[in-house]
Amino acid sequence: MTVMLYYILFLLLGFGTANVAGAGGGKWQLLQKSIGITAMHMQLLHNDRVVIFDRTDFGLSNLSLPNGQCRNNPKELAVQVDCTAHSVEYDVPSNSFRPLVVQTDVWCSSGATTPDGQLIQTGGFNDGERRIRIFNPCNAGSTECDWQEVDNGLLARRWYATNHRLPDGRQIIIGGRRQFNYEFYPKTANAPNVYSLRFLVETNDLKIENNLYPFVHLNVDGNLFIFANNRAILFDYVNNKVVKTYPTIPGGDPRSYPSTGSSVLLPLRNLQSKAIEAEVLVCGGAPKGSYNQAMSGNFVGALNTCARIKITDPNPQWIVETMPQARVMSDMLLLPNGNVVIINGGAAGTAGWEYGRNPVLNPIIYRPDNPVGARFETQNPSSIPRMYHSTAILLRDGRVLVGGSNPNIYYNFTGVLFPTELSLEAFSPPYLDAQSSTLRPKILSPSSQTKIALGQRFTVQFTLAAALNGSTVAVTMVAPSFTTHSFSMNQRLLVIGGSNVAAAGPSKYVVEAVAPRSGNLAPSGFYLLFVVHQEIPSEGIWVQIA
Repeated sequence: MTVMLYYILFLLLGFGTANVAGAGGGKWQLLQKSIGITAMHMQLLHNDRVVIFDRTDFGLSNLSLPNGQCRNNPKELAVQVDCTAHSVEYDVPSNSFRPLVVQTDVWCSSGATTPDGQLIQTGGFNDGERRIRIFNPCNAGSTECDWQEVDNGLLARRWYATNHRLPDGRQIIIGGRRQFNYEFYPKTANAPNVYSLRFLVETNDLKIENNLYPFVHLNVDGNLFIFANNRAILFDYVNNKVVKTYPTIPGGDPRSYPSTGSSVLLPLRNLQSKAIEAEVLVCGGAPKGSYNQAMSGNFVGALNTCARIKITDPNPQWIVETMPQARVMSDMLLLPNGNVVIINGGAAGTAGWEYGRNPVLNPIIYRPDNPVGARFETQNPSSIPRMYHSTAILLRDGRVLVGGSNPNIYYNFTGVLFPTELSLEAFSPPYLDAQSSTLRPKILSPSSQTKIALGQRFTVQFTLAAALNGSTVAVTMVAPSFTTHSFSMNQRLLVIGGSNVAAAGPSKYVVEAVAPRSGNLAPSGFYLLFVVHQEIPSEGIWVQIA
């Protein structure tokens, strides 16, 4: 089928819209037609800049390195002398970007931030598979910061691995292609080695895998919830011990790469109670056999279900819900008001080179507190397909930054079904609509970049133009994610206040908040703090849990 004929069928059959009542909401804005690279990996840093990178073996990008700088790497598989960038720093407030320099291949890698806000990126392909790369955010007004690389910083090759921040400030790096194990960064005397994780062997489908980029969430007890393929465990990484084995997800279909679904840890609430509940949501994916079918040119319809499980329950069971449309390769992000946005991806096929079909252009808002059957709300569509190698992250102002999509082996802009996409867009959820402006709080204090200790009580002062509905106020804290391959690593949302609101002057109010009491709930580092009123969040401020 020719590309033109495909698009005619795409439009006629209506694959770009979701057939659900009440569709419509949210707005799209094209921020940059081209940043020169495709946004395969993204991380928002505490200076409101986003580090973005793709891979060095795509070939020459559309963004030159500055001052005639070139990367000369005889081990490179595409272009040994490359004078183009494969990473950029995007400045959100000014909507501008600049090139960064990576020396080795960062393809399909992973990352997490440190307690002091550095980005630690791990692994990749070829000469990058055991590299650690460190990005120390620039100070205000500076553009001098760039990647620093540590050769052989990893003990095992990490390609398609997952990173997660830990309560003690380290991060754990789990899995990757042909790596059924985990290790830590930084190394310590008590944990200097690579440690076997048999669960990754058990979830590995022969010649398909279906367990790469495992979904990892830090549970409230300090153990790790690890989901791969179609099942999950609760894992004590300190003692290398499986604490609990969860039921297989109903239907048994795979949800991990390349049958790529996505997952979030739902908002954590009631943080002062002795027993804090935690729930995980897994959405989308591809039926068994879809990857082999896609390699043969048959693109099976994606899964149209989400499954939700209370991971702290003594007898946890999955509850299955039906989405408005099937989705594979979608991203899932926690919004400041506790809802979840499901965005990007396709309705058929799998991840992999040109194995996805039928772009899903409409985001979905999932409302976890609504009754089953009333949780999904379809939003207005983008006009840009975001297929394999697309990403999305939450910004401080509540928008969702969307970029990427390159299902091709190289940068291909013509003659392919889904050309390499270099643009950046912003999706504004309905809470940013102009008619909600009077309901939107504005934080006066604390100031951004404030340090807050675990368990600390503090007040948040805010203004509000409309009449206050005190029972709808919440203070939330969101950990920004490292997003790649449809999984937003490290994101978590904690509700830390809202029940005690008092007037502090005309249209001015103060609300009490209490920081999480333990690193098991909130590992040290930078978070976005919001005040939410009637589901309308303020612009966030940065706070550092120390």
